[in-house]
Formats: sequence, structure tokens, C-alpha cells
Amino acid sequence: MTGRFAALLLLTTALPAFAGQAPGPADAPDIPISKQDRFYSSDQFSNTVSVIDPSSNTLLGVIRLGDTTPANLSPLYRGQLLVHGMGFSPDHRTLAVISIGSNSVSFIDTATNLVKHVAYVGRSPHEAFFTPDRREVWVSVRGEDYIAVLDAGTYQETGRIKVPNGPGMTIFSPDGAFGYVCSSFSPETVVIDTKSHAIVGRVKQESPFCPDIAATPDGRQVWLTLKDVGRTMVFDARPPFAVLRVLDTGPITNHVNFIRTPRGQFAYVTVGGLNEVKVFRTDTFEQVTAIRVGALPHGLWPSGDGTRMYVGLENADAVAAIDTAANAVVATIPIGQGPQGVAYVPGAVPQGEGRDNLQPPGLAANSVQLLLTGADGRTGTQVTLFDQGPLQILQAAATGLPPGKPHVLALSTQADGTGPLQVLASFMTNPAGAAIVNTVGPIRQVVQENAGPVRRYLVIAPGSAAQPGAALQIQK
Repeated sequence: MTGRFAALLLLTTALPAFAGQAPGPADAPDIPISKQDRFYSSDQFSNTVSVIDPSSNTLLGVIRLGDTTPANLSPLYRGQLLVHGMGFSPDHRTLAVISIGSNSVSFIDTATNLVKHVAYVGRSPHEAFFTPDRREVWVSVRGEDYIAVLDAGTYQETGRIKVPNGPGMTIFSPDGAFGYVCSSFSPETVVIDTKSHAIVGRVKQESPFCPDIAATPDGRQVWLTLKDVGRTMVFDARPPFAVLRVLDTGPITNHVNFIRTPRGQFAYVTVGGLNEVKVFRTDTFEQVTAIRVGALPHGLWPSGDGTRMYVGLENADAVAAIDTAANAVVATIPIGQGPQGVAYVPGAVPQGEGRDNLQPPGLAANSVQLLLTGADGRTGTQVTLFDQGPLQILQAAATGLPPGKPHVLALSTQADGTGPLQVLASFMTNPAGAAIVNTVGPIRQVVQENAGPVRRYLVIAPGSAAQPGAALQIQK
């Protein structure tokens, strides 16, 4: 009897712990929010993973995977760089965290917050996720043209699946039959049979730049975002994978995810250029509302019962918690710098407080936000200066500019943007007239109000670094 009980217990603990919310199937039971749950964000500029207790909406600390700039520029640097993507195992015991700059996947134990293995893959991976049967981890190697398949037990690469150039993300159908892989460099999403690893379907994307893809819990639809044109596509999750709808969602459309409630199934889409999360019904595709959340919303994930949607705010170093019944922000939680991929993991900590091996955020808690406006006085570009000590990483979410044109981000000695410009970065706007612009330097020291005689003003101007034009947007 004892042996049979032990065998039954082992079988029970080995089963996946899916909730009836994304990425689980609709027929799984919802899991109410508890202090054993965790919400995680991958913080690109502080190279940390922030750990939040959703029962109290508090930051417990960070898992430090690497150093900030300029320490991470050393040829002897051994930490992770550009911590970006996030996935988790079906048993909710392991995080898979992608670091783009170091081409790695860090596997983290959710109970202890310790890294138990680091796997190195091809150039510039973007996202990783476990197959629903918990046997494999599929890593989208965006800098190349394949999915790296890792053994979920040993974390060793066992094979590669050839896909269109620049795979952005893989997500699986709730029943585990298909893997859906969108592209960030090629205008095509592919559908892969998870058993044979063969491509069994192709979907033409409206543009080449898809950063995120998600499957509905009812197993009927797949939604993908197109960041460069500000659209979201929906296609049938089953053969022949026909496109069902294309939605104009807005500039810098980032990620999409779902909740299921007695009122229906809803898609939540982060629109970075509008600082909004837009909510759509998945049956009629009607937009229900738009929720103001904060600067540059990026990744988002539902709680295990669908009562909350947690959203990483890339340019606010924070997470917004949305009550999905009221579709209103009920908490904003400070975290690390530049959150990208996120994950809500029900029951991540089986016992205890789960604070072991966490650290305070340190410099990651420091950032400054600025606004650039056009001649009409309307806000066009939000800028965040992420403090790295003597330097800052500047990230600008530029919007409201002529599409498909070269521009520069520069410093002017004049508040109205006239006079000679010191160019910090050159960029090309996408078809929606938007762009994400990055540069590094001691910028805070010269753009703050008390900078004295060295005071400079951030501006955006058309043209190239060699020949910038008159400022289109100036620091407010």
C-alpha cells in the first residue's frame, strides 16, 4: 500500500500545473491568487529578474544575472547581458530567462531563486518556452534562422528546427500539438508539429517584425503583434491556419495575452506608443476599452484565475496590475530597469516566503523620465534615462514622426532646439512613424534643470548625423 501511494504521489507531482488561463487550456481549473504565486520580469538594462508577490503587489527583490554598464563591457565579463525573454515550465518550478547579449538561457529554480544551469545557444536568442509535455525547451534564435531544441531535463541542445530568418517567439497550442513561431525579420509565421518537428502550416504576416505571439486558452485562435506597423493579427489555430482578422492597434504594438472570465475570453494588447493596454473580445474582435498604464507597456501575463493582468512598463521601471473586472490599474510596483518579457507563475513557491537569494534592486531603482513634444505641444516621444552609475542608458520611444524617414536624437544648447546639434543617435522611423532609440552616456548630467552653463536639451530632428534638419520635437 505504501509503495502504491508513493507511486501515485510521484505521478501527481509530475503532472503539469496548468491553470485555465494562458498558456494553459480552458478546461483546466483556475488557480486563485496566493502568496505562493510569483510575477517575474526580465529587466534588460539592470540585467536582473524582478520577483513580485502578487498577493500583496510588492517587490520582494531581484535575481541578479549580470552587471550594469560599463562593468559589463569588460572582455573578462562573465555575467549575462541584455536580460530579455521569459518562459516557465508546466510544473511551475523552473524559469527560462533569455539574455540576448550573452546568447544564453538561464534556468532558475522558482523555490530558491537560484540559477541551476546556463545553456548557451546561437546568436541573439529572444524567447524560450517549455513544451506542454515538459520534455523540451524551444528557444527562438532570432539572430539566425532556427529554433534551438533543448532537453528539458539536461538543458542540452538536441536539435534545431529550420524556420524563416529571425524567429521572434514560439508559443504552443494548449493541447501541445502545435508550436507557433512568428518572425521578427521575415513576413511569415510557421506552424510546427511538436512531435515530428515538421512545418505543417504557414501564415503570411502583414509585416516582417513580430515580437510576440500567443494562443487562446480555448485552443481556437493565435494572436501575434506587429511592432513596426502597429497591428495585431489573428489566425485560426487549426489547419489550414487561415487569417481571421487584422486589427490596427497603434504605434509600438508590443505583446498580447488573454484572460477567460464568465463574461467571455479577452485579448489584452500592449501599445507602447500610446502607453495603453487595449482590450478586445476574441469572439467579435470588438475593442472593449483602452487602459492607461504608464510609460511604454511591453510584456504582460494573466494571474492563474484571470482576475489580474500584470504589465511590464519598459520606460517606467514598474509593473502595472490591472483588475480585469474593472479594467483599471489597481497597483503600480517599482522593479528593475527596462522590463521586457514577463511571466505570472501560480504556485511558484511551494512553501515558505520564497525570499531566499534575492537582492535589493540597487541602482536599478533609479531612472528619470522626460518628454519631447512637437510644435503643436502634444507629447510625441517619451525618454527614460536608466541610471548605471556615472552613465545612463537612454531609451526613447519615439512616436508622431514622418514614417520611413531618417532622424536623429540630439542635444541642443537652446531650449527651442535651434542652433548646432550634438547628435547622440541616428534612427529610421517605421511605417507607423515610430522607433525605439537607444544610446549611452552621461546624459542626465547635462539635461537636468540644474546643469548650469552646460545645460543641453534633447531634440529629435529629421535627416542624418552629417546633415540634421530643424528640430521636430524638443524637450518639454
